[in-house]
Amino acid sequence: MLTFTKRLTANLNIPVSFTLSLTAEERTRTRHRFETAEGQGLYLRLPRGTVLNDGDLLQSETGDIVVRIVAKPEPVLTVTSQQPINLLRASYHLGNRHVPLEVAPNYLRLSPDPVLQTMLENLGVEVKAEVVPFQPEIGAYGHHH
Repeated sequence: MLTFTKRLTANLNIPVSFTLSLTAEERTRTRHRFETAEGQGLYLRLPRGTVLNDGDLLQSETGDIVVRIVAKPEPVLTVTSQQPINLLRASYHLGNRHVPLEVAPNYLRLSPDPVLQTMLENLGVEVKAEVVPFQPEIGAYGHHH
């Protein structure tokens, strides 16, 4: 079992031993056991509040193993609208519910939820179920790096 305790500054010259595909929720866990696609057991022991992003590199305690984090495609709802005001309105209503939300210039993305989907459709936005990497905003009061 390899233990990873530190995030490296992205350095393209570092050889990567494994990749670890994690969902958005899994990328917020600072203490967790995972298994790589290769079947290697990994244990993350990261500083509290660490949120991993697609492409992040983690170094093992021993310093000789590097794993790359990949945002795993997962079921999401992608919200779009021809009217920007409707997307703004949708993000306001979603924000009031404190759901993890990916915010982009032309879409919003959230985890599937039938109640929220109905609310969004009533706001006049298009809602599409997809399976894609999900990268929600880091909370405004969280830790930045």
